[in-house]
Amino acid sequence: MKRSKYLVTIVFAIFFVMSLVTNILGPIVPDIIQSFHLSLFAAGLLPFSFFVAYGVFSIPAGFMVERWGEKPVILGMFSIALAASLLFAWLHIFPVAMVSLFLIGSSMAALQVAINPLLRVAGGEEHFAFNSAFAQLIFGIASFLSPQIYSYVVRNLELAPGRNFFLSTLAAIVPETMRWISMYWIFAIVIAAITLALAFSRFPEVKRKVDESAGTSGMYRYLLQKPVVWLYFFSVFFYVGSEQGTANWMSEFLWKYHGYDPQTTGALAVAWFWGLLTVGCFVGMILLKLFDSRRVLGAFAIGALTCLSVALFGPAAISKFAFPCIGLFASVMWPIIISLALNSVLEYQGALAGIMCSGIMGGAIMPLLTGRIADSFGLRTGMCLLYVTFGWIFAVSLWAKPLITNQKFGEGKLGSSAV
Repeated sequence: MKRSKYLVTIVFAIFFVMSLVTNILGPIVPDIIQSFHLSLFAAGLLPFSFFVAYGVFSIPAGFMVERWGEKPVILGMFSIALAASLLFAWLHIFPVAMVSLFLIGSSMAALQVAINPLLRVAGGEEHFAFNSAFAQLIFGIASFLSPQIYSYVVRNLELAPGRNFFLSTLAAIVPETMRWISMYWIFAIVIAAITLALAFSRFPEVKRKVDESAGTSGMYRYLLQKPVVWLYFFSVFFYVGSEQGTANWMSEFLWKYHGYDPQTTGALAVAWFWGLLTVGCFVGMILLKLFDSRRVLGAFAIGALTCLSVALFGPAAISKFAFPCIGLFASVMWPIIISLALNSVLEYQGALAGIMCSGIMGGAIMPLLTGRIADSFGLRTGMCLLYVTFGWIFAVSLWAKPLITNQKFGEGKLGSSAV
């Protein structure tokens, strides 16, 4: 089959856009709270609206792609995301924000299901592992850049007239008290550009492998009867809850307790959280060739809990560095949990992956619970919920018993059997 470097580049661009849009919530939460005069619980409804869509659409998206194909689904989802971004950019009210974020989250969930098989076919199976790793690097770079773009734009809009045509245009169409809305105009432009490029791109026929198939209702019933499947579902749930609970609230915490400007120091802290999470992936790749994945997971969970303690209870100068460092230790958690799950239940891998992806809704529930606790007892107490979620991840390293362990240097192809 003819490989397409152009289409691989397009898929990388999709990863970039997905990350750019997904990871902006953390930096703008303090601005949204001020603009809409929200309680912390109400602010938690924003990530809830976005990530609950993963729980709702991850499995149906697989059936959509199998029925209509990759290109129609990808174009349809980007069109929905474009409309949702424009809706939020035009109507600056809180209910519209929740509807918009739910629609964008639904689009991102479906895109995540569609693009991995496309990347495998477009780039070739022999290059899939490398291309997948590079796609995650692209995703991480966009996660790092998104808060930086926000910080640059909101700080320069007032200086824009007569100096920068693009910023001058944004300054003219966004409310002076809601400069953060400009990010959704930027998202709309970026999404429109990639949608146009995709519309004129030729997609190859994708024959989905067994582990990429959405599965049948019988497969899901069979898997959901297994306690181990539920254990790993909640492991994904708590991991994403940990990740988003940290990223979405750290800027507000640094503002509320230490007086750091959310548009500068807060945004930079969130950017470095995602940046270090990306760097940690490469560190983790090396460690997983040296040690059992469960030991790596346990050590990194302890590292995350230590950084969390320093961030929540340490002085300002240390807290602003400790929060981003949580990302470094969270970096290996997602791939290890997913690999442990898939290596613990060897039947119906496609359906199992769909169940695991549904656990991403943890990014909806945990920040919301944090906000509810924070309204009553303070944000520091609310963020102590992260001790529970990261604690669960540590527990996984103790109870996980995969049928196949990760291959280390000097071992056979499949690694050693788990005892």
